[in-house]
Amino acid sequence: MAFAFLDRDRSVASPGYSRWLVPPAALAIHLSIGQVYAFSVFKNPLLALDKSWSLKEVGYIFSIAILFLGLSAALFGAWLEKAGPRRAMFYSALCFGAGFCIASAGATFHSLTLIYLGYGVLGGIGLGLGYISPVSTLIKWFPDRPGLATGLAIMGFGGGAMIGGPLGNQLMAHFKAAGQPSIPYTWITMGVLYFIFMMFGVFTIRVPQEGWKPAGWSGHNKASALISTHNVDVHHAWRTPQFWLLWIILFTNVTAGIGILEQAAPMIQDLFKGVVTPTAAVGFVGLLSIFNMAGRFFWASTSDWIGRKATYFIFFTLGMILYFFMPMTRLGQLGSVNLFVIIAAIALSMYGGGFATIPAYLKDLFGGYNVSAIHGRLLTAWSAAGIIGPLIVNGILDSYVAAHRAKTDAYPLILHIMCGLLAIGFLANLLVRPVAEKYWLADQNLPEPQASH
Repeated sequence: MAFAFLDRDRSVASPGYSRWLVPPAALAIHLSIGQVYAFSVFKNPLLALDKSWSLKEVGYIFSIAILFLGLSAALFGAWLEKAGPRRAMFYSALCFGAGFCIASAGATFHSLTLIYLGYGVLGGIGLGLGYISPVSTLIKWFPDRPGLATGLAIMGFGGGAMIGGPLGNQLMAHFKAAGQPSIPYTWITMGVLYFIFMMFGVFTIRVPQEGWKPAGWSGHNKASALISTHNVDVHHAWRTPQFWLLWIILFTNVTAGIGILEQAAPMIQDLFKGVVTPTAAVGFVGLLSIFNMAGRFFWASTSDWIGRKATYFIFFTLGMILYFFMPMTRLGQLGSVNLFVIIAAIALSMYGGGFATIPAYLKDLFGGYNVSAIHGRLLTAWSAAGIIGPLIVNGILDSYVAAHRAKTDAYPLILHIMCGLLAIGFLANLLVRPVAEKYWLADQNLPEPQASH
């Protein structure tokens, strides 16, 4: 079979292998695909590249990428359980790198359709495969600390903009100074660089041997009414009310976060016009990336001690307060850049924390047997949020511009809508209960999924 070295059985760890060698492999993938969070640095250059493109049309590039992230994660989650993380990571690298190259051609020929196809569709499939590929593996390596495990797996995605933002900005400046097409050359360069970096994760990932457990671990985690010792099959999980409550929880948390993140660089320049430079705005995107990444590790690890439900209670309660007061920091009111940055940074830490905590929440409720597949289906909430969030932000901004109203005045409406969404998520989290026994799998001695040949 072609590419047999990618098979699951070729990546089984040898005896004595340290589980702490697995997180760097996951980070190599997630730091790469997390570049999508730095897309806002390309928005103004794309608008300058073709004056006929609107902010909403350019915003669709990001939305399509997130849409196909969720769809591909949902479609290929069950396949990943059988094929193993190495093959999924390899296909992720191919799609993500090729997506940049096709988008580069789209920028060259001023074709939004090609950019949508490359960065959005193909790149989005790479995002979905890469996003879920390490999650189940790390949960198997860290059954004693599933929150820590998912934090390790997913924090790199939040930190992707910390690399992708400055890298994209510097490459565009370099090619522009050399008199070359800045966006096309930048995208094709990034596609090649990210593909090479992702190969590190492909070749270093390992899965534990069947029946492996951490030394000294009894096989039981901290007691909680929501932590089940039973497994639920992926085909039954999505029929439970718990799945859809978690879908709402993820959707509302993500939509609110995207309201800031997708518009981060333009937003801070609009709210503090003449005070914040484009270079400083790129720095702001990088800072948000740091908090997004750190929040994934901090909040997911914290959830191992206080529980997932309590963690989301903090996200939604504190989040509503932050989103309500955020627009009051702008010029003409408090006029405090520092306060705005602090509020946005805390909000983004909880946005990232929500992503990293949700797989552990799923494991608590449904068991670990099909957690990647269930997680993949739940990520359709991210797809929906990736469309709805930017649609709210860009649609309101475009309507204000069309009505010749100040863009600054649009942000209070946008952020207060996000506040309302968080209130819905708060209620959904309160309703989460243990999964009913009728959904449990009868055989608890389940074998490891085997690769198909």
